[in-house]
Amino acid sequence: MRPDLITAIYKLRLQIELLFKQLKQNFTLKYFLGDNENAIKIEIYCALIANLLMTVIQKTLKKPWGFSNLVSFCKIHLFNYIQLLIFFENQDKNHRCSKHSTTLCL
Repeated sequence: MRPDLITAIYKLRLQIELLFKQLKQNFTLKYFLGDNENAIKIEIYCALIANLLMTVIQKTLKKPWGFSNLVSFCKIHLFNYIQLLIFFENQDKNHRCSKHSTTLCL
């Protein structure tokens, strides 16, 4: 095998391992709700889609946000109506506005 091919394969392997690490850290895939193969596949696909959406949001933001922080925030505010991109870009302003109230100033 050529050395450049081995290097390319190793880089791909590393990216896959980093994706698995990110999934394990941010999405609970230790215990599955379903007990058959199809249900488990659906849960894994949902975690992959959520991971992709969070990655797109992270890349879209102008301010640097940690991936785990984005996922944690979204888990906390899952059932609140918040415009994520606006909130994440103006987080300091939103924090000051929401200090004394339960609603966010968006």
